[in-house]
Amino acid sequence: MRVFFVLLTCCITTFAQPEKLPVLVNQAGYNLGESKRFVCLGAKDGAKFKIINIATNQAVFEGEILNQEGWFTRFNPVSKDEFRIEVDGVGTSVPFWIADHLLEKIASKLGYQFFIDVRGSEDPINANLPKVYGGGPSRDGGAYGLETIFECLQYASNPALYDRWKTEFGDKNVPDLIELILWHAEFAYAHVAYQGPVGTRHGSLGYEGQPRMQYDYWNLLDQLSVVCAAYHDFLKPYLPREKYLKYRQVCNEKWMDYDRHKVVRYWTYSNKWVDAGFQEFNEMGNAYGQSVFSNLFMYLCEKNEPDGKPGQYLKWAQESAEDIIQHWDFNNPRHMWWIRNAEHITPQALAYFMMVAPEHAPKGTKEKLRAWATHMHQKTNNFWKYRVHSETEWAHPKTKELGGAPALGGSMFAVAYLLNDTRLRDLGWAQVDFVFGVNPVGAHLSNKSKERLDIGGYWEGVEHGWPAAHPNGYGMLGKVRGTLDGSPLDKDFQKTKTATTGGNESLDLIGKDAYATEGWCVSNRGWQATLTFSTLGSQQVKILNRDGKEIKQAKAGETVVIELKAALNMDWNLVEKGQVLLTVNGKSANTIEVNETGENTGIFRASYTIPTACRSLQVSYGTMGFAKKADLGIK
Repeated sequence: MRVFFVLLTCCITTFAQPEKLPVLVNQAGYNLGESKRFVCLGAKDGAKFKIINIATNQAVFEGEILNQEGWFTRFNPVSKDEFRIEVDGVGTSVPFWIADHLLEKIASKLGYQFFIDVRGSEDPINANLPKVYGGGPSRDGGAYGLETIFECLQYASNPALYDRWKTEFGDKNVPDLIELILWHAEFAYAHVAYQGPVGTRHGSLGYEGQPRMQYDYWNLLDQLSVVCAAYHDFLKPYLPREKYLKYRQVCNEKWMDYDRHKVVRYWTYSNKWVDAGFQEFNEMGNAYGQSVFSNLFMYLCEKNEPDGKPGQYLKWAQESAEDIIQHWDFNNPRHMWWIRNAEHITPQALAYFMMVAPEHAPKGTKEKLRAWATHMHQKTNNFWKYRVHSETEWAHPKTKELGGAPALGGSMFAVAYLLNDTRLRDLGWAQVDFVFGVNPVGAHLSNKSKERLDIGGYWEGVEHGWPAAHPNGYGMLGKVRGTLDGSPLDKDFQKTKTATTGGNESLDLIGKDAYATEGWCVSNRGWQATLTFSTLGSQQVKILNRDGKEIKQAKAGETVVIELKAALNMDWNLVEKGQVLLTVNGKSANTIEVNETGENTGIFRASYTIPTACRSLQVSYGTMGFAKKADLGIK
């Protein structure tokens, strides 16, 4: 367990520009059936490229470069071989895989292991808060981290996967991700009224003209709200009801006192160089859209209780969503990239409303998401597929925080799923590729250190990691698994002559050769969201007849085939298993085990004989808005 640390103040590392690779690919590889692309700097339109199977040394795909990009989306080999790309007259890429749910295979566990490692204490109740910068449950992140929200959503998106891993907590009988969620819940409940001293922070909390808060305990209610919702979906076997009722009670009692019922503006005062003054929205716990998430969670909780009051929470969620619909301004930097690591909350929260309660979403919800998608299409119109801030300045002018591309993919996946926008989903995968090396530095955004390799804390298949890190910064993240460490500076991007006129390097106020911007929990939270929402467009449940055709009706006593397509293929050398939930006659009956059907397919099946007393049957996978369902009428 790597949880204790000493606070240091290193913030910027400088180093020489590394030699750029000629053919930039996602170094780990690409998911079958998804967008696939690479960047070849300086290549002319029409330049030929080939994909070479490394095992056979044979060309298996050919194409042409356009706008310094090569696309090979339609190449979907069913094999475990590695490939490389060769561009005529330019060079070759590093090896990469193409496989079923490859991103989920190499990144799902690291996505939550980061949050295991950054806890400020092993004990959630007697945590030594003053030694945690920001005074919260994760290093260099106060209670505003909202880790529990995205840990719960990560589990809900793919439960059969996370049920497999039980090696890091307690008696090894409870999934690690569940244990982590319960740890955060205990922390939140124990400190929901904490107002003591914390480590040095860049500013203070509270409304202008009112007493300032040193610790952002308000946001602990948001972390408890998702646990209350998850209790009814998947936490009931692990969370005692009496403890859940305490969590629910404190949320109901403190909700209005802590202003969780509304969108909060001007809550953080910052004296940091990047965002000095009162901030309309910020990553410090008043993210735009945060109240949509938390009120929806309480709505989902309360509607399951006989004495619950779901209506009031639904009303508050609707009012918060209406605020976004009316006031979210894509051209206002304080609503977008200026709030850095919190920017992803806004589109994801609005999309989540459509996922869990579409019939109650305010008028204009989908239209606002469609407008955001259009804005993203416009702002990513470059061969990096990087969301730029302006024509002359692409990255943040004062700090290179990591909250852009790693989190933006998740927002694009969520909105693309609701709008059936395949181009936006492709852009989401381009953000993932950016993280894994399709960027101006040609490196994964995480430093590939020996310390991380020794503890299994790095992504399989990545050759080139970020050239520097801040192992001894505020968060002491050098030995934390899955940490992101840096992102390209404005000067690193190749731009048009118009864009570079005037010497754009001078816009990089943080330093000429500063690549690494200290990783921290709020950056990894956004990456965790991307891992979670990526499954929305690729997982599904079907009910088939014996001939393999999808059916909507069957007879009692008939044997059908239940089919699950999900990100469960973690070991290419094993026939793996999953579980789906059966609901018979409107009541959850039990789970049924499904088995992997073939190499690199991601398809799991099981035969099921419909009970003679069955009048209706539903098969589902996932919870909390991520459920994929198939219904069968019984003749």
